[in-house]
Amino acid sequence: MSTAPGEKLINPASASLSEVHRPSSQVVHFAEDAPLRLDCDQLLSPFSVAYQTYGKLNADRSNAILLCHALTGDQHAASANPVTGKPGWWVSLVGPGRPVDTNRFFVICPNIIGGCMGSTGPASINPRTGEPYGLDFPVITIGDMVNAQVRLIDHLGIDQLFAVVGGSMGGMQVLEWAASHSKRVHCAIPIATAAYHSSQNIAFHEVGRQAVMADPDWCRGAYYAEGKVPRNGLSVARMAAHITYLSEEALHKKFGRTLQDRARVTFSFNADFQVESYLRHQGSTFVDRFDANSYLYITRAMDYFDLAAEHGGVLANAFKGTQTRFCVVSFTSDWLYPTRESRLIVHALNAVAANVSFVEIESDKGHDAFLLEEPEFFATIRGFINAAAAKRGIATA
Repeated sequence: MSTAPGEKLINPASASLSEVHRPSSQVVHFAEDAPLRLDCDQLLSPFSVAYQTYGKLNADRSNAILLCHALTGDQHAASANPVTGKPGWWVSLVGPGRPVDTNRFFVICPNIIGGCMGSTGPASINPRTGEPYGLDFPVITIGDMVNAQVRLIDHLGIDQLFAVVGGSMGGMQVLEWAASHSKRVHCAIPIATAAYHSSQNIAFHEVGRQAVMADPDWCRGAYYAEGKVPRNGLSVARMAAHITYLSEEALHKKFGRTLQDRARVTFSFNADFQVESYLRHQGSTFVDRFDANSYLYITRAMDYFDLAAEHGGVLANAFKGTQTRFCVVSFTSDWLYPTRESRLIVHALNAVAANVSFVEIESDKGHDAFLLEEPEFFATIRGFINAAAAKRGIATA
């Protein structure tokens, strides 16, 4: 998920550290005697889930929507990010009168475990040592993220979610919710995602992880105690990943071969081209708002995701007997999670006679289209939610 060019940070070093240990959002703490059993067969306890809410829960608790964020997202989907000061990453979709209308729905957006905005992750304090976990933090999965969210929803006293919505890695969480907790999900909206992480995507992630781990300031994951940050490695990882979020057409339209503040090339390795300057900016600002070890853990969780493998190698088995209503969305220029991967999800749902709608949105913006102004996308989400809400007796706008 990308951030806007020209992003300015508000005292980033201290703000980032504060959000890890004292998040400005709501937090629920699960005590030592309420551990989370992880897929790696370890127990995480105690643990915390930081989250943000928008709107109000109705009397019968039937209007709750869970938002699942992408790899570098957080709980601040529709409110200002406390580290960057920038608007939330989904303010175009979520808010009063928006397709996910906070005048009608109670919207919950948690920070995933393994993250770095208040939920327990590698930068959190390990209660057994009094120091940050670092690489002592257990390896997590998408399923673990979702199981932590289930605990949050239980804590909030919500039996069934009206909808679970997310794009990219958030879409993986949506699929995991629908497969493992289907009775608790009335509607599922997986966007620009896939039921497994492809070998190409694993390869891109490995390049990013190796860039982080090759930085001498990574200190084998113990950079917190050393007072260091693997800035160069994490910046390169972000630059490489960011290219995959855009389409070739989008890059060409935005930058072409235009030079950056100069009339001719410098015959050096400075940022001669605008696209180089843009990527360097993306890398440098990312380092100030995200933890390097979290990046390692979350990308690994995405790599491990393979919903069919968890159900005997047959994706349709993941959705047997489901009563959940699905709306699957893809974008024509998304080469990170191309439409064919969404079609695999739709075919699996059709095989078990699930209630599924599928829309491929025409867009030249690449994978990041789900975060941007796309009128057809907005109309699709609004129409699906309104139709489902009407059937459930929730008033339409």
